Amino acid sequence: MYNWTNFLNNNKTFFRTVLILLSQLSISQNIQNNPQSNHGNKFEQLGTILPTPNEYRSASGAPGGKYWQQRADYDIDVKLDEKKLTIVGTETVTYYNNSPDALEYIWLQLDENQHDPKNEVNYFDENRINEPITEQTIKGLQTKENLEGLGDKIDGVTDELGKALKYTVNGTMMRIDLPKTLSAKSKTKFIVKWHYKMINRAIYGGRGGYEYFAEDGNYLFTMVQWYPRLCVYSDFHGWQNKQFTGRGEFALAFGNFKVKMTVPSDHLVCSTGECQNYAQVLTPAQMARWQKAQTASEPIEIGLLADAIEAEKNASTITKTKTYIFKADSVRDFAWGSSRKYIWDAMPADCMGKKVMCMSFYPKEAYGLYRKYSTKVVAHTIKTYSKYTIPYPYPVAQSIEASNGMEYPMICFNFGRTEKDGTYTEGTKNGMIMVIIHEVGHNFFPMIINSDERQWSWLDEGLNTFVQFLTEQEFDSNYPSARGPAHKMTDYMRLPKNQLEPIMTNSENIIGFGPNAYGKPATALNILRETVMGRELFDFAFKQYCTRWAFKHPEPADFFRTMEDASAVDLDWFWRGWFFDIEPVDIAIDTVKAFTLNKGNRVPIAFDTLYTFPKQKEFEFITQTRNRESGLKALIDSDTTLRDFYYHYKPKEITKEVKNRFEDLEPVSDTTIAKYANKFIYEIKFSNKGGLVMPLIIQFLYFDGTADTEYISAYIWRKNEKEVTKTFLKNKKVIGIVLDPLRETCDINEKNNVWNIKSEPTKFDLYKSKTVKTRGQSIGTNPMQKK
Repeated sequence: MYNWTNFLNNNKTFFRTVLILLSQLSISQNIQNNPQSNHGNKFEQLGTILPTPNEYRSASGAPGGKYWQQRADYDIDVKLDEKKLTIVGTETVTYYNNSPDALEYIWLQLDENQHDPKNEVNYFDENRINEPITEQTIKGLQTKENLEGLGDKIDGVTDELGKALKYTVNGTMMRIDLPKTLSAKSKTKFIVKWHYKMINRAIYGGRGGYEYFAEDGNYLFTMVQWYPRLCVYSDFHGWQNKQFTGRGEFALAFGNFKVKMTVPSDHLVCSTGECQNYAQVLTPAQMARWQKAQTASEPIEIGLLADAIEAEKNASTITKTKTYIFKADSVRDFAWGSSRKYIWDAMPADCMGKKVMCMSFYPKEAYGLYRKYSTKVVAHTIKTYSKYTIPYPYPVAQSIEASNGMEYPMICFNFGRTEKDGTYTEGTKNGMIMVIIHEVGHNFFPMIINSDERQWSWLDEGLNTFVQFLTEQEFDSNYPSARGPAHKMTDYMRLPKNQLEPIMTNSENIIGFGPNAYGKPATALNILRETVMGRELFDFAFKQYCTRWAFKHPEPADFFRTMEDASAVDLDWFWRGWFFDIEPVDIAIDTVKAFTLNKGNRVPIAFDTLYTFPKQKEFEFITQTRNRESGLKALIDSDTTLRDFYYHYKPKEITKEVKNRFEDLEPVSDTTIAKYANKFIYEIKFSNKGGLVMPLIIQFLYFDGTADTEYISAYIWRKNEKEVTKTFLKNKKVIGIVLDPLRETCDINEKNNVWNIKSEPTKFDLYKSKTVKTRGQSIGTNPMQKK
């Protein structure tokens, strides 16, 4: 006979989970069957959605007592052949299995196979013919021909003794079958030899490859995703070997690198890590300037503009090579650049007591901008990020101009070129500063706080964009930040639902990648900091997350749990609405009722509406002064008060039951009546039209020209997610009410946020009127709107 008691006892967790899911399904069905229900699941806890805590990842959001992660060390020898535009490399990898699992094989990433003509990733995106048809349109249809000869070519995989190892290439992934099982807490060493033909990234896109300058016949090489890299093997995913399509970025293991780069002898090389042989590869003059830069207060030009221009002229005569040697410890990746076109400047930054060499490399085409700003922006960025996250741990931080943006440990590639005459627009300058801050900021997310970019773009891009916004504002309080402020996200949030997806969407499947992975999470975090939690609680919790997961592999649940654990703020409603759903914020003021007390009342007062200001069909503008001549009416007239019960109702309308109910109550005392005789009471009804619950921020504008603001937690919606009513006692008469006056909740419809306020015209309104005058009155603005 089967022992059902033991079966039930051994499977309690399973049955509990089933019961919870059935319960949720029942609740969901009841809500769908009853559209009048006041409750959805907006304030349910996330416990049934987030992964179950375990000994590797705790319920607090911190790494568990048995947390582990793998490690991969690389010793690489690589040659850049400028004539053939190829890379030829050999790497020796030491792989440490710190997991409790025995491994039969290991997976490596071959990211250059993104460009292999046989790779399906080059064909599974839809494409259309748009008129007018251009030559580029036709070339775009010749994918196989365009990519002929590209992709990684594996020349051999052996163990450290030279014995061949079996391997299998599947798209951008390569599996190496181990000759014997790699047991837990042990290591293995193997050697991979490979080569590939570089792509012209200016034509075919991508992050790595070369850019050709026809005017001087020279190249800029950006060597990224250039070597076979170990995939992450983790407690939460196993092998992260999801194919690289060009969108979802990278999941990588930490390790130590030693890399020898052989390049043409007139090239300057910039790289992850610190150079070990500058004395051998730099000229005496360059070496002297490098030494001077160690203590400079302004960027020192080490590779001079004049030298770069001269090198461009003599490129065809160069036949010799030289080898740079760089080392980097505790990094998850390694990238480098090489060119004779490079100008190089550097200066030290004091980052919380640690000296960090901040540097920039750029061609003459970017000199007018990069020489002025780049290195200083690098220094500002690592200092500011260190304040909000963790102290920058590396010895180097650098920005490389390459006409596009991408990030790696200690090095990033950014745009920022001037016009041919050296001039530039304010927009180009601000765009360059923005992208440098963003890409240098990626040193923290995900190069140190090492999230899985292939799965969750927002966990690095969104967090980084949020701190980028703080850094921009500290760089220049008037900096025109494109992402971060809540009102910058309303256009995206009001899109049709079929064009939206939750932030918690896999990187490969996002339609609006920029708004979804960068803008919306940055906006959410800014709202969390400024409006929901407050700066002190948020900053402490955010630093806790960064400290806990520095040089580790966090997942979204670790972030969500840490933010709550370190702040004592229940944020499950916030994560659910902002990260797991697509509903927008649209909270409206529906009705406003105004009351005052009758000084002569001797019995309990039956409050009734003295004055209800009707909802206006057409919105007008309020002037800055809000004076009596503005034509706006106070919500309570000066000569009216609430009547008591007996005065208000005719005797025949009073039933015995009602009369007894009021007579049994204790009368209002003279003291209370005197105390509240000159007070004003306002009952406001709000409706949640968008679906996303948010705090109520209510600004009262008074008839004397003053204003004040009330803040009500989002928890006011917990018993009715559709509509709520809140009553306020005021000392002065209210002339108007504004909901979310500083535009800090991302409300997509500001027209229903006002009562008795003249509102701004839309662009269409202005077009119709062809004037900024209305009813003979100057157009004003919301006096509390941020300038």
